[in-house]
Amino acid sequence: MKVPKHVVAVTGFISNSAGKVLLKLDPLRGWELPGGKVELGEDLIEALIREVEEETGIIISVSHLIGVYSNLSTHSIIFNFVCKFESGSPRICSESLEVDWFSRDEALDLITHPTIRKRVSDTLCFSDKVVYRSYYTTILDGSVHYKFRRNFTL
Repeated sequence: MKVPKHVVAVTGFISNSAGKVLLKLDPLRGWELPGGKVELGEDLIEALIREVEEETGIIISVSHLIGVYSNLSTHSIIFNFVCKFESGSPRICSESLEVDWFSRDEALDLITHPTIRKRVSDTLCFSDKVVYRSYYTTILDGSVHYKFRRNFTL
């Protein structure tokens, strides 16, 4: 039996006192929530705090888990958390071409990547139950397609 190897990642739905949401513009995926891979020896919360500061210059506190997403094609598991802005000013880096605050409606309109859009949509509709979704990615005619396989709340 092969030992499974998964990539574990975290993202944060970060809002400020005005209720605006922090997004970053990724060179490949477009507008998205900040976050990234969990490094060896890190827990999920440490990784999210580190990734958000690296990518955006923003310091956060993590509130609660709202979703777990499994990309069955890339063997990735993404934990999505609600976070609160603590301090800092948005800044760019090699992973963030732009960083800014948007209203919730603007944020959802800006996100075009289907699975990232689903994560934000799940956050906006959060009803005290953690969402779990699994999906496959396939390439057809040179385009990436996403097929959700399982969806339920925990």
